[in-house]
Amino acid sequence: MNCSTLIHIIGCLVLGLACGVWGGDYGSETCGFRAIYNFGDSNSDTGASSAAFTGVHPPNGESFFGSLSGRACDGRLIIDFLTEELKLPYLSAYLESLGSNFRNGANFAVGGSSIRPGGFSPFDLGLQIAQFKQFKYRANVMYNQLSGNRTEPPFKTSLPRSDEFSKALYTFDIGQNDLAYGFQHGSEEQVRSSIPKILQTFYQAVQQLYNEGARTFWIHNTGPIGCLPYSFIYYQSKQGNLDANGCVKPQNEVAVEFNRQLKEQVFELRKKLLLAKFTYVDVYSAKYQLISDTKKQGFVSPLLFCCGSYYGYHINCGTQVKVNGTVYGYPCKNPSQHVSWDGIHYSQAANLWVAKRILGGSLSDPPVPIGKACF
Repeated sequence: MNCSTLIHIIGCLVLGLACGVWGGDYGSETCGFRAIYNFGDSNSDTGASSAAFTGVHPPNGESFFGSLSGRACDGRLIIDFLTEELKLPYLSAYLESLGSNFRNGANFAVGGSSIRPGGFSPFDLGLQIAQFKQFKYRANVMYNQLSGNRTEPPFKTSLPRSDEFSKALYTFDIGQNDLAYGFQHGSEEQVRSSIPKILQTFYQAVQQLYNEGARTFWIHNTGPIGCLPYSFIYYQSKQGNLDANGCVKPQNEVAVEFNRQLKEQVFELRKKLLLAKFTYVDVYSAKYQLISDTKKQGFVSPLLFCCGSYYGYHINCGTQVKVNGTVYGYPCKNPSQHVSWDGIHYSQAANLWVAKRILGGSLSDPPVPIGKACF
């Protein structure tokens, strides 16, 4: 369609200025998101796990943030590159009490979190949604109370505006731990059969946000969990279990099925929540492409990782242990050449590679860039 005619311009206005999406031409207009509210696990946790539990210790953060990164990575996560793309500050973790600024959103993601309760972390998606609802209510009350003051308290500038919650971007990167926990405590078939219940919980969480006024959703599918070095080390023993890249095939097959059903769930949400815009983002394809093409992209084998150990001694990144006179736990000298930072989480370099491929919209349904996800 050509929106240059007067008739079509009027039609576009009547239909909510949606001509950009339907015509495939977005022009220079963007959504102008003033805030992001993120829900997820360690793939997008910017400090909650560190604040709630024992802290995320160096060398995590060494490539960008330094010792107070709060991230299970040597630097930035995909959510950080997302905020950079939208020209917004990095998200403060909701659970972080020091140095937080919520003017442009908040991050409810916590390392280890799953969609359903009972996994690695108590901060499942339902609890994260409950925290958001409390955050929104208290932020609105506090801001309205302070608006009548002649002198503006300094912390008022760190509060979100009540009219901006409906204009914010709501992002999700969660589900990997539902699968990982299932693999540790049951068979692949049991995990596969649990997917509908997992996604029903996800559906309910999104509906709660919609009821709170959320209107623009950016939903990542889960990555190729079978390609994590951790998975290769612990689950690769059966003959024929590995694909050409060394990934554990049965786990990736379950992840693919999870993503297929998640995409169907997003379609159902679109049909029911008519005022919302949903973008389904195929992170799996981006990550698997990187893993399949590591050498050409300047990375070492995707089965190698930079920090910590799972070989004989389980040593978390940031912990140093002396075994038989040898100290384990030092990071490698070149994290930017590794896809995996610590055997489970991606490096900053890998996160940047993936972010460049998903934020432009080529791997999304509909194929919209992040800045135009509201159209």
